[in-house]
Amino acid sequence: MSEPLIAAGLSELRHGRFSFYPAIVGVQHNEWILRRANWTDVVVSNAKTSEEICIPRRFVGEISSIEAPFRIVGLVKELEYREGVVLPHRRVVLEMPRAVNEFSRMSMRRTLYPQPAGVVAIRAETGADSRFWRVLRGSIAAGILICLAVIFVVRDAHLGTRFGWTSTPPRLPGLSDQDDYASVIKKLGTPASDRWLVSGSGGYRRLWYPRKGVTLILNGATRESARYAATLNRDEQIIQSAMPGFVKELNMELNSSPELR
Repeated sequence: MSEPLIAAGLSELRHGRFSFYPAIVGVQHNEWILRRANWTDVVVSNAKTSEEICIPRRFVGEISSIEAPFRIVGLVKELEYREGVVLPHRRVVLEMPRAVNEFSRMSMRRTLYPQPAGVVAIRAETGADSRFWRVLRGSIAAGILICLAVIFVVRDAHLGTRFGWTSTPPRLPGLSDQDDYASVIKKLGTPASDRWLVSGSGGYRRLWYPRKGVTLILNGATRESARYAATLNRDEQIIQSAMPGFVKELNMELNSSPELR
């Protein structure tokens, strides 16, 4: 069998198979073998059906340099194989028939609205999904409001404890005139401030507990022998006393001695 005639530029297709890009419309299997080529036509054979077709040389473009799995031969136009002939493929655009007087309405619309309005995509939600998201958003909003309320309450309670804005009576363990400093700190802990103030009958030991909002007064001849006498609130008012006869004296001391406060 004689060597097929191969035109210049297509010699690399002499051995092996190749594919067209874009694929020829109307042919399912896009794998070809070169049969012969000249300056005007290229004859190829389908590798699966062995059917030969002739392609005008002007439609054949560049050839890829990559051979794996096979070469790609570019086509300058999209071709269609129809009734044994290869022709340029034309995509058919169907036009919808116009209704009566449609032309006049379209002309009037172009006059009134020179440019078409923008189209916004709208996705309709189903009833169940819409209710679900509404409930979810409501629950989240309610949770946020509850958290903010708790934060404000805690903050206000903390500030009230710090600055004396609350008048709620503190909960204290039972104290009596037998409790000295050691037993007081055993029940209430170490005070933030411990002051000894001298008075006419001895002195007062002032123990300040800011977290509890109270001040404990211990009365005695000396700092070490002082015993529990009374409890003051943030307004320096006596809210508890273990020495009933001592209350009047203590009030007089509070009113007359600013250093006791």
